Amino acid sequence: MIYLDSSLFLNGALFVDERGERARKLLSEVQSGKKQAATSALTYDEVFWVIKKHRGFKAALEAAKALLEMPNLTLLPVETEVLWVAYGLSERYELNPRDAIHVACALANGIRVVVSSDPDFDRVKEIERREA
Repeated sequence: MIYLDSSLFLNGALFVDERGERARKLLSEVQSGKKQAATSALTYDEVFWVIKKHRGFKAALEAAKALLEMPNLTLLPVETEVLWVAYGLSERYELNPRDAIHVACALANGIRVVVSSDPDFDRVKEIERREA
């Protein structure tokens, strides 16, 4: 199983260049069942917020619904234990809270591969970051 950072969903939704194409290809592989993936509930907020900012409220609703309905994608909860792990990751690697929460969710669920375009994840020794 792989963990999908919100940047993957945003790249797929917002960009028509190579990074957008790579993101859409990976998301298609998840939808078809070729790959099993997870993301945190935090991704819902990030996707909605950024799509709303760039494309408007209606487009944000559509993107959020697509995320919630995506086959073969597990949405992981963000509970207190995850937040404490995120706190430790922020302290250790100077990660911003959202990045730390994503990593903590992955680790709490035994996932060590995080797909993201964010190089901040490269500092975290407990995971392997992959580009889409």
